[in-house]
Amino acid sequence: MSQKGNPTDVVMPQLAESLVSATIAKWLKQPGETVEQYEPICEVITDKVNAEIPSVLEGVMGELLAAEGQEVAVGEVICQIYTEAGSTESAPSAPAQTQPAVSASAPASAPQRQSQPAAGASDAMAGRYSPAVQSLASEHGLNLSLIQGTGAGGRITRRDVLQALENGTAQASAAQQNAPSTPAAQPSANAASTTDYAVRNSGMHLSETPAIPKIVLEQAETAPARGEHLIDVTPLRNSIARNMRQSVSEIPHAWTMIEVDVTNLVMLRNKLKEEFKRSEGITLTYLPFLIKAVVNAIKDYPIMNSVWAVDKIIVKRDINVSLAVGTEDSVMTPVIQRADQKNIAGLAHEIEDLARRTREGKLKLDDMQGGTFTVNNTGSFGSVLSYPIINYPQAAILTFESIVKRPVVINDMIGVRSMVNLCLSLDHRILDGVICGRFLQRVKDNLESYNLETKLY
Repeated sequence: MSQKGNPTDVVMPQLAESLVSATIAKWLKQPGETVEQYEPICEVITDKVNAEIPSVLEGVMGELLAAEGQEVAVGEVICQIYTEAGSTESAPSAPAQTQPAVSASAPASAPQRQSQPAAGASDAMAGRYSPAVQSLASEHGLNLSLIQGTGAGGRITRRDVLQALENGTAQASAAQQNAPSTPAAQPSANAASTTDYAVRNSGMHLSETPAIPKIVLEQAETAPARGEHLIDVTPLRNSIARNMRQSVSEIPHAWTMIEVDVTNLVMLRNKLKEEFKRSEGITLTYLPFLIKAVVNAIKDYPIMNSVWAVDKIIVKRDINVSLAVGTEDSVMTPVIQRADQKNIAGLAHEIEDLARRTREGKLKLDDMQGGTFTVNNTGSFGSVLSYPIINYPQAAILTFESIVKRPVVINDMIGVRSMVNLCLSLDHRILDGVICGRFLQRVKDNLESYNLETKLY
């Protein structure tokens, strides 16, 4: 298809009700390239999560009217797509009609295509990979030559890569294909490089090694002798910086901390964790116990579950807990919806699912919406005291620090107990020291009330 057809404007869709703009992260299609209907044409970064914008047309990519790194308002034109001459297709005027494939780095499933590529075009297109496909395949060690493409002319799409990743066929075949040419001494070295590092145990509730950012440095031309380096600010990092600045500049932060004896909780988890792993297939961490204690405390002090609205304070009925999950280069806050209606086992599954999909880049926009109170497990990297920034526009954020054994005076006698600090940052426009002190005391009481008879279900 040539560009002699009808140029149709493609606008930035309304990705979520509260979003008014998005930043173009990467163009997946360049001018002159064939575009199928529902095929992703670009990746965008929002305040909530990253997303891919699918094409609502079939045609040829025309002019790119928005540059990578540019913030574009909803409804503004980002590019043009040429359709066949005489075609009546046009981009929908209502952005809500566009359903984007959403993730932190990978798309959701697109609708099934009805047409199959012509056999004669297969060889011409099959070996052409988009940057998104190459990046995803490289990340997961997939052999693209072993994946059957369903795109134009047999071209491999991101959906094909995700399907191969789910099936595990490309990984297994690639390993078998490369095995004969590998020197005898090489497998052990490769095995060591791909094996996960041992779990850290400096904090009693750590379940995995914290991710370390992989940063490629570029030496500054202005002062190479001084060894200075430049790191480009990515759109995602710029979005995080903007949100943090807004929170600090608009919200008068205050901070308080309380010490909790979680010895009984440690004993309870140690008693249940192996059986829970066998029956449920996931690791039982301390976080679901904490979240259960927090939501029960919020029921007693609902003002903690509120937002500032200038002339009024809005108290939310649903207790939706935002869970801070760190990736290699960012922090995402997926939401456990109606956390107060879930038991400890249910919370454990929600936490595992959201954390896994965050790190795999499979979050949906709905996963990031509606949070009313944020919990952060800062103890996962050994912290014992922190001053968190409030997740705007919520009223408070609580951190669960590392559990450590300390000598404690009990009935005028010294004993060794498992202790943890809970740190709370609060919006002082809404909350004061008295209410927050009582709230933290209730969380403390809830945590210390766990015993060997506590039920998970």
